[in-house]
Amino acid sequence: MREETWAEWERPLVGWAYEAARSEALESSPRVGDVDRAYAVCEGIIRRYSRSFALASSLLPAEKRRAVRALYAFCRVTDDLVDAPRTDPAVALARWRALALSPQPPADEPVLVAWADARRRYRIPRGYVEQFLDGVARDLDLRPYETFAELAAYCYGVASTVGLMSMFIIGYTDRSALLYAVRLGVALQLTNILRDVGEDWRAGRLYLPREELRAFGISEAQIAEGRVDARWRAFMRFQITRARRLYAAALPGLRWLSPEGRVAIRAAAELYQGILGAIERNGYDVFTRRAALGPVARLWIALRAWWAERRPGAQGAPSASPPAMDAS
Repeated sequence: MREETWAEWERPLVGWAYEAARSEALESSPRVGDVDRAYAVCEGIIRRYSRSFALASSLLPAEKRRAVRALYAFCRVTDDLVDAPRTDPAVALARWRALALSPQPPADEPVLVAWADARRRYRIPRGYVEQFLDGVARDLDLRPYETFAELAAYCYGVASTVGLMSMFIIGYTDRSALLYAVRLGVALQLTNILRDVGEDWRAGRLYLPREELRAFGISEAQIAEGRVDARWRAFMRFQITRARRLYAAALPGLRWLSPEGRVAIRAAAELYQGILGAIERNGYDVFTRRAALGPVARLWIALRAWWAERRPGAQGAPSASPPAMDAS
């Protein structure tokens, strides 16, 4: 089976990244006295929902750590408006979007208060916030993704944009880093999609490209049944190999991040790659078993990432124009 080369699907995504980087930063003027409480609420959200992200972000200096966690909380709450709605998700997301782009969010929305402060401090371009909100809105439409290029565009909206916003908080030295942030976001979201196939199906969603499912002889009936057979295992091996190549192609971009941010991003990438290994250990059963890492494994991966960024020669710069890569 022939797979798209990087140039075929990656070019528009990188174009979106550069275009948004040129947009103006969102101004904000949070009310005095609200900000510290708002950041505390964000801390509670990350402790509840993501031990891996909490561990990776703990490697950042305090001010950047709380800004990145405000970004995480903003993204998490936005996702939940669509994934776990308490009311009409389209109406809720439209209201949230208006507040998220306003200069002074209401005091009774602490996540937005913290996020407004973070985006002001680090001059986060408005374009990335808008692209992220547009990406989440795609989940209101359950139309399938036919090709990997279509899926990658979705991954850019909900994940690469988050990495690009994180870059402004962490700090970077060259805009060449944008390319690598795009790649890493696609890799992270693809990992989520592979882990959550069963959960997403029960929620009425299937993100896997239909073109590739047909190529491996897999029907929606098989996914509904949760049947793990030779065809499914071959399909998952193909997807996991692609995800790992995406991570490998993304990590050279660490060289353009601030030194204090490299460890955190490497740790996040390697923690998510650990999920791929857990899927393999589960025999590619993503229908009845959730791939996860235990606390000892997470700590070991974080320590390994710390050492990888401090060993002699770790700071060598990659080539500015990496070759095209076959993602098959």
